Amino acid sequence: MGNKTLLITGGAGFIGSHVVRLFVNKYPDYNIINLDKLTYAGNLQNLTDIEKNTNYTFVKGDITDGDFIQKLFQQYQFDGVIHLAAESHVDRSISNPMEFVYTNIIGTVTLLNAARSLWKDNTDGKRFYHISTDEVYGSLGEEGFFTEETAYDPRSPYSASKASSDHLVRAYFHTFGLPVVVSNCSNNYGPNHFPEKLIPLMINNIMTNKPLPVYGEGKNVRDWLYVVDHARAIDIIFHKGVNGETYNIGGYNEWKNIDLVHLLCKIMDKKLGRTPGTSAQLITYVKDRAGHDLRYAIDSTKLTAELGWKPSLQFEEGLEKTVDWYLANESWLKNITSGDYLKYYEQQYHNR
Repeated sequence: MGNKTLLITGGAGFIGSHVVRLFVNKYPDYNIINLDKLTYAGNLQNLTDIEKNTNYTFVKGDITDGDFIQKLFQQYQFDGVIHLAAESHVDRSISNPMEFVYTNIIGTVTLLNAARSLWKDNTDGKRFYHISTDEVYGSLGEEGFFTEETAYDPRSPYSASKASSDHLVRAYFHTFGLPVVVSNCSNNYGPNHFPEKLIPLMINNIMTNKPLPVYGEGKNVRDWLYVVDHARAIDIIFHKGVNGETYNIGGYNEWKNIDLVHLLCKIMDKKLGRTPGTSAQLITYVKDRAGHDLRYAIDSTKLTAELGWKPSLQFEEGLEKTVDWYLANESWLKNITSGDYLKYYEQQYHNR
């Protein structure tokens, strides 16, 4: 593939940090620029193992700032964009929809405009890769799966903002000929996950003997994808995907929330040397989330058949690895829950 300069947005976040690590390590000839605003979900401590690599540069900035983004594209002459930066927590989107509109819609269009401007004379070897979510498809009943042809039916301000950005990315392909690919993924889990999301929240609360809040009756079903497998899929789609195409990435791992929490309790009791059943006593049912989608499940057949990707591990194994990581990285968890991780950027980058 030779030398390429790639922009990865949101690269200090949960999924983004795993993508940055994979690309920096796997492609030493690539120049990887990680752009992140470092809001609450961005954490540079996720990347301490590669931050000194010569093919890696971190830039702090906001994807909604048009002048800044245009200058960045001119400065680095990007050959590709992998766009992960997004507000992604449904509960936060219910309390503050505007933030999601700005970041997920305006931010995406700002990046599209900069790419279009830079590549207007030559799109050879260029690619704008937009990473989205299965939540744009709405909610499934007991049966069936989301495919790339499923009609959009977003139900939360978060999923509506992501659906809008997906449509705009495809519009730039059809209207302006911008070389784009899109992927929609199921729920990710794994190391470095901010503890507002279900799995790390439960792990943290079990460790600290706090209540385990489960929405409604815990019957909502999610399809879980190990974050390292998602990063591998992003690598394959970026390099081998067909312009204008969409690829669904799922883990073939459907779990009811309550069953998942019980499995986590069982694993944690074993790892922490507790009597079986101890952690499960912490389960507390709380009022259901507004507009809570019942079930998501993704059919990844297209990605597997056309590009050869498949998940590398089964859920129980992935969950054990995830629990082991959190137990071995209690300091990371403490830094996150106390807010101290926000100081890392100041220490690392402002004193140079």
